[in-house]
Amino acid sequence: MEQRHLIDIVHDQHPLVLPPGATVQEACRRMQKQKVGAVLITEDKDRLVGIFTGRDAVGRVLAAGRDPIKTKLAEVMTPKPDCLPPGKTAIEALRQMADGNYRHLPVVEKGKLIGVISRGDFRAVEEARLDEETGLWQRI
Repeated sequence: MEQRHLIDIVHDQHPLVLPPGATVQEACRRMQKQKVGAVLITEDKDRLVGIFTGRDAVGRVLAAGRDPIKTKLAEVMTPKPDCLPPGKTAIEALRQMADGNYRHLPVVEKGKLIGVISRGDFRAVEEARLDEETGLWQRI
């Protein structure tokens, strides 16, 4: 099976990026509008400092009784999230996402945010791998 690298997945991407001072409400509205499940929190234009996801909105804001209008992303984001460089393969990213039990993984090169990958980006990779494994079993 062909090895896809993360740079091939995120090369034309424009991820949702907000500063740490943005509110949870703003983040959730933008996530809903852009139909994405995560916001990358950056400072100095493209230096990643955190990530905020739909899971965070539920667990760290709503379930905790916090006001999304007043709560800043800096208060509820995951700081310094795990990342991968763009040269890693899709399978390596899937493995890390499974091991860490998360759905979004920022792609960073030399401290600069390149993009973000999510489980949905790999449906074709997973399906191809499954087809390959099924074909092997059928030949046995």
